[in-house]
Amino acid sequence: MTTIEAPRSSSRQTRSSKNWEKWGWIYMRFSGILLVILIFGHLLINLVLGTGVKQIDFAFVAGKYATPFWQVWDLLMLWLALIHGGNGMRTLVNDYAYNRLVNRILKWAILAAVVVLVVLGTLVIFTFDPCPAGATGADLPSFCPAH
Repeated sequence: MTTIEAPRSSSRQTRSSKNWEKWGWIYMRFSGILLVILIFGHLLINLVLGTGVKQIDFAFVAGKYATPFWQVWDLLMLWLALIHGGNGMRTLVNDYAYNRLVNRILKWAILAAVVVLVVLGTLVIFTFDPCPAGATGADLPSFCPAH
């Protein structure tokens, strides 16, 4: 009779770390479903309806970000995609980085990248101003009142 050993089980692994894996797994399933809905909705509105890709320009984006609905839509897409991708990368690191130090460094690098991108993306979504005060007329798009 052959016995299959448990994959890299550790005596350090506690019940709470197993819970993190369970919640990470559940998050991947739900965020994946939501991302499919959000991304296909995004593609439908931006590419299929209207005049297609030629309608997408600075004014189109400015018009979208003038409404809270599209800000929240894009924010959800951004956060879910980055956290989903970061969690997937964390899983790959756990599976293939056997050295404890390398494993920790890679996971901290993934966390740092996700946090920086989430913060920057969130700032762009909520602080986007197509007509900034103090800009010269030549620098403003044609739809700005000062132009």
